[in-house]
Amino acid sequence: MRGVSEEDLCEVSIIGFPVQIHQRAQEHLDDLLREFMLIAAASEQGPRTHVPRQLLDLVEEIQRDFAGTTLEQDAKVLEARENGATSVDLVYRMPSSVAKAAIRLGEALDAADSYCLAGEHLLTLATPPDALDLRRWYFGEFVGQISGAPPTPWPDWVAANPRQSD
Repeated sequence: MRGVSEEDLCEVSIIGFPVQIHQRAQEHLDDLLREFMLIAAASEQGPRTHVPRQLLDLVEEIQRDFAGTTLEQDAKVLEARENGATSVDLVYRMPSSVAKAAIRLGEALDAADSYCLAGEHLLTLATPPDALDLRRWYFGEFVGQISGAPPTPWPDWVAANPRQSD
């Protein structure tokens, strides 16, 4: 994080991060990004590439802007998965600008889901419901806590936000 001093960092606590749901969500996102890269590479212009190119550009920007900020937490998630844990608590120290990035990425992923639901030229389906819940909770934790809200553990969020299809 270039140009960010220690006092400019905010602490975000992610409590009860569901390891297995995260793994499935990450696999889905990896599949989606691979497919979007192929679509974007096949055609530099046109309506079919707008959503794929927008998401790819945003992911690249976020990776560049927040490079290295999640390495310790990523290692904790991997260790938890390797040890068979179902959840893990994480603490991030991030610049407050991560809240805006979380909002933008959430919106771009929602647009990608709509693009997937349209069903044209894609093998990847829209984000599965449990992974979508995880994304909304996780990004919401960054936005909320950076704005001063207390952390909401994953089990509490799930209890307060039942899916309509359940």
